[in-house]
Amino acid sequence: MKNNRFDNKLSQTGVVFQPLYTQVENHVKQLIVEQRWKPGEMLPNEFQLAEELGVSQGTVRKALNGLTSAKILSRRQGVGTFVSEHTNQDSLYRYYPIICDGKAPELPKAELLSLELIKVPKNVLAAFGTEGNMKVFEVLRRRILNNEFCIFEKIYLPHTYFKALEGTQELPHTLYHFYQTQFNLTVQATTDRIKADIATAEDARLLGVKKGDALLEVQRIAHSLDGKAIEFRISRCRSDNYHYLVEST
Repeated sequence: MKNNRFDNKLSQTGVVFQPLYTQVENHVKQLIVEQRWKPGEMLPNEFQLAEELGVSQGTVRKALNGLTSAKILSRRQGVGTFVSEHTNQDSLYRYYPIICDGKAPELPKAELLSLELIKVPKNVLAAFGTEGNMKVFEVLRRRILNNEFCIFEKIYLPHTYFKALEGTQELPHTLYHFYQTQFNLTVQATTDRIKADIATAEDARLLGVKKGDALLEVQRIAHSLDGKAIEFRISRCRSDNYHYLVEST
C-alpha cells in the first residue's frame, strides 16, 4: 500500500444518493483497479479504513462484507482482509464448469494452437459492444481432460488492453490469473451462453470426434472490476463423456 492517504471521494456529486456503504465499496474497488493494493495484498484494518474515509467502522465492515461476497476480497480469520487472487483453486470452482463424467472437477490443461493479431470479426465486435475498427488477439487452443482433447477454444482479447501479447509464443493454462498478474485486469464477472450444436469438420479434426456428433457451445464474455469487456471466448465442448456443472449455494 502506498504511503499517501486516500482521496476522500465519498461525497462527490452524482453518488450521494447511494448508500454510504455502497460508496465505500465502489471506492475500495477503484483503489484496487488503480493498484493501490495488488492481488494477494492485505488491506488496512477496519479502524484505519474508517478513519481515512471518514465513515464508521460499521459502514466499512458492511462494505468489506459485500466485496467479500463478490469475491473481490477474501478474509482470513484472525489475519486480515486481502485482495482476491485468481489462483488455480479459485479458477477451478468459478470459471471451469466442464466436468468429466464420474470424476471430480479438475483444471484442464491447454495446448496453444495459434496466437495472432487480427481485425475483429463482426460477431466478436458485437460481443464487445463496440462499433468500428478494432484489433484483437485471436487465441486458438485445445483443452485436455482425462488425457484427451475435450474443448476447442477461440479466445478474443482487445489489443488495447493486451498489447504486450505481441510476439508471445506460450500462454499459461490458467489465463485469468495471467490477466490479473501481467495486465492488472481482474475478471470479476462472466456471462455464459450455452447451446447444443453439432461438430463441424474442424471440431472433428481437433477433438477426435465425428462430424455431426453432439457438442456444447459456450460463449463467454468476461468483464473486469471496472466493467470493461476484456475477453470473448467461444468453447466447443465434447458432450459424450463430459457435462456442464453449475452449483449454487
